[in-house]
Amino acid sequence: MSLTPYFSSSSKVWESRDWIFGLEEIGYAGWEIVADGKYRLDNPGNFAAIQENLASTGLLVTVHAPYSDLNLASLNYPIWRESIRQTCCCILHAADLTDRVTIHPGFVSPVGKLVPEKVWEMQKTALVEIGKYAEDHGVLACVENMISIKDFLCRYPEEILGLTEGIPGIGVTLDVGHANTNGLVNAFLAHVGKVNHLHIHDNHGQSDEHLALGDGTIVWEKVGRAIARDYSGPAVIEGRTLEEAKRSLATFRKWFV
Repeated sequence: MSLTPYFSSSSKVWESRDWIFGLEEIGYAGWEIVADGKYRLDNPGNFAAIQENLASTGLLVTVHAPYSDLNLASLNYPIWRESIRQTCCCILHAADLTDRVTIHPGFVSPVGKLVPEKVWEMQKTALVEIGKYAEDHGVLACVENMISIKDFLCRYPEEILGLTEGIPGIGVTLDVGHANTNGLVNAFLAHVGKVNHLHIHDNHGQSDEHLALGDGTIVWEKVGRAIARDYSGPAVIEGRTLEEAKRSLATFRKWFV
């Protein structure tokens, strides 16, 4: 199937955007904007500068919604409402750039551990509202599977697929690196035909290192071929530097065919 390589770097959200001008030269077709720090789309100055940057390139765009200090499963109602508001605000602005926005699920707070079923209810209710907003703006809001921290929701395929199934405007972002921290790469690959967006980066299975492809323990020959067979669309390679971006793209071109 057809895969289009994008690059994203969450480590650069407080830095200048000049680095994106090297992406096309390396061979990337797109950029996933991590909409936090100096890249927040709800800041008019940021948004205008990003649009100006993009006008100087031919890069396609996807967006990762802000997630710092937000919790879509919070039992603290004002925090929950603000988390939904910021997510929808990002979708509003992102709709001028893309039809795909990745969002993080929530997590279980200390108080939430007393009523876990309520935590999942709040998460589902938030997604229904966000999904409607996204659909109204021509965007698919894709929930991302999370790293191996036990209080995070959606670490397992059955959790994220069950949570998102049947909600208009809501899809799934498969993060292969996150799956590896949970020892669940193969389990997620079994469902890759159901995902709507893709994040790929490497690690050693213990933490979310965001390494270049080939620098960790993920078997990219197997992963790449399975994804290329069952998925089409943006494939966002995540990393920290343009040098890593270049090395990752070489691995991507070798195995994602």
